Amino acid sequence: MPYVTTEDGGRIFYKDWGDGGSPVVLSHGWPLDADAWDAAALFLAEHGHRVVAHDRRGHGRSTQTWHGNEMDTYADDLATLVETLDLRDVTLVGHSTGGGEIVRYVGRHGTGRVARLVLVSAVPPFMLRTDDNPEGLPVEVFDQIRAGELADRAQLYRDLADGPFFGHNRNNDVDQGFRDAFWLQGMTTGHRGAYECIAAFSATDFRDDLAAVDVPTLVIHGDDDQIVPFEVGGKRSAELVDGARLVVYEGSPHALPDTDRARLHTDLLDFVDP
Repeated sequence: MPYVTTEDGGRIFYKDWGDGGSPVVLSHGWPLDADAWDAAALFLAEHGHRVVAHDRRGHGRSTQTWHGNEMDTYADDLATLVETLDLRDVTLVGHSTGGGEIVRYVGRHGTGRVARLVLVSAVPPFMLRTDDNPEGLPVEVFDQIRAGELADRAQLYRDLADGPFFGHNRNNDVDQGFRDAFWLQGMTTGHRGAYECIAAFSATDFRDDLAAVDVPTLVIHGDDDQIVPFEVGGKRSAELVDGARLVVYEGSPHALPDTDRARLHTDLLDFVDP
């Protein structure tokens, strides 16, 4: 299996699909891995793109490092991947926590190798409610997730999959396979990495990173997202990136790469191939 090695010796697993064409890098959400992007990766590769999807450190097949389970290191790992593979004119696509990863990458490493940015149900600009971020969610929301991770992570992932992640608690209409895949990917993620990543996606302030974005940006968000509410995530991110295009999926939940595949694939391809 292909890996790149980070400065601290961590090994980041990646998939590299397609025969060439402009590169697209897909960053996954919590507590998942690159498999969460398989459908989109196959679609984009079949439409002429080189598609790279990696497992964030601590997740999937990458090293379960004790340290570095925070956004700065995630972004630096992404830079190692992009530079090792010598990717240029890249479209960075991030779902949920992956959206934070690619935005922090821009904040730390700039857009010299980046052509476009896509945020899908993404955690920026800042999920946690603070004095200067009153629109955020209270810390108790994330403390409850942390408590579930420590007490019975297998049940936590089952409850998320059967409930708000896919919006299955609305209509009980999400395929069992999607929910099982979420659970399976979550259980391959390291316990410490998964626990620390909760703070990474909830308490990292990406507002300055968004201000540094100077490439065409597409923001896609469902307005029934129960994980990253639209008003907390996509709506505000689009307001903070000059010239960003906002696409709202009416009635859609958090898990757009699964629940809204056909529409998302079309929107991604239209944006990557203007």
